[in-house]
Amino acid sequence: MEITITNDTRNELLYRKEVEFTMTYEGATPSRKQIIGKIAALLNAKEETMVLDPIKTRFGSCDATGVTRIYDTVEARDRTERPYLINRGQPKAEAEE
Repeated sequence: MEITITNDTRNELLYRKEVEFTMTYEGATPSRKQIIGKIAALLNAKEETMVLDPIKTRFGSCDATGVTRIYDTVEARDRTERPYLINRGQPKAEAEE
């Protein structure tokens, strides 16, 4: 998986950085956790402060585009983002028996 940053904008009012990217991959579309990990490594950011918007893929093609928002703190992220978007990138909890 290769990720290229296409736009990097700072939003001071919401204490975040908005990053647009394009991604090329082989095989199945990478998971949200893999994408967040790769972007965090590229930009030297913490994974817990990142929120990934929906990934747009094209049929029959192994490339995708997307937007991620990197907040300064977890508190700033929680004030702004909707809870379902925050939970979407987290690993699923195991069911209790």
